[in-house]
Amino acid sequence: MIKKIYLTIFISLTAITASMAQSLDIHFNGLGFLDNREYKDFTARSRTYSGTRVALDLGLNLDSVNHFIVGVDGIHEFGAKPYFLKANPVAYYKYESKNWLFDAGEFPRIGLLDNYPRALLNDTLRYYRPNIEGLLARYQNPHFTETGWIDWVSRQTATDREQFLFGFEGKWRPSLTGPFYISHYVLMLHDAGAEILLPNDHIGDDGGGQIKLGLDFSHKQTTFDSLSVEAGFMGSFQRRRGVDGGKFQKGFVASAYVSYHRFAAFNEFYAGQGSELSFGDAFYEKKFYDRLDLMFTPFLFNRIKGQFIFSIHRTPGFTSNQEAFRVTYDLGRKTLVRWKYN
Repeated sequence: MIKKIYLTIFISLTAITASMAQSLDIHFNGLGFLDNREYKDFTARSRTYSGTRVALDLGLNLDSVNHFIVGVDGIHEFGAKPYFLKANPVAYYKYESKNWLFDAGEFPRIGLLDNYPRALLNDTLRYYRPNIEGLLARYQNPHFTETGWIDWVSRQTATDREQFLFGFEGKWRPSLTGPFYISHYVLMLHDAGAEILLPNDHIGDDGGGQIKLGLDFSHKQTTFDSLSVEAGFMGSFQRRRGVDGGKFQKGFVASAYVSYHRFAAFNEFYAGQGSELSFGDAFYEKKFYDRLDLMFTPFLFNRIKGQFIFSIHRTPGFTSNQEAFRVTYDLGRKTLVRWKYN
């Protein structure tokens, strides 16, 4: 069935290319990761994530703003058999102009939602859920950026629940020369039942958001290559329809980032009521959490980057550690063939 779908898409693209296309290009990128987590707070999550994820796609560019992209994104975990046990399809339409971006289909998460705070979207998504399956729209100008999106997590069947995430995030910078900005991030998970309802099963919703004030000195004359700080409010809620009126939590968040040549440090802090989000980092269930990431980039060549990260996690009564090494590579889009538009 999958082969027939890809064959149909290929034939359709070939037919369109013959009459309309300006160019056909190819894109290859990947991620290698070894992420060892020694979490004293969460024994079940104290494990090592390791593997390689690679993506290859073909892009049909109808003009400067309209594009169709089709490909595949596969993961192999070290030691697993058979190889590349799971492959995710990449198939989407992209509209991209100076101010607007619109994606529809199955498209990469990287570069779109990977800036979400880990409190809302955890950092293992980059390993095991690389694509957004749905829609995304973004508007941007020199002072303002706003993105809205929806991502289907599970399609309803007799046994599978209907689940989808949706949200929006943005940033406002009043002065292009000043360091001050305001950012916000909001999301919600809608969790409905399967076609065959189980006893005492209820529709659930959980969501959260952050609004932060920040200062970014990265383009100023400082000793460091990058320097930024931000702080603000985080809120979250859980609700089971027909059971309760909802549970709400709130807290204070702050973070700081500094880099100098090949070294960098990032610290994030949370204090407040425990936040229980299905796709959020479980550390934020604690009333106090502090994470320090110490990073070293031993090699950085063109579109290839290798980085070591040592992390220290502190919660009430526990101090945990995490060591990771990641290699990212992106060869960019390379034109295969070009036509003149008739």
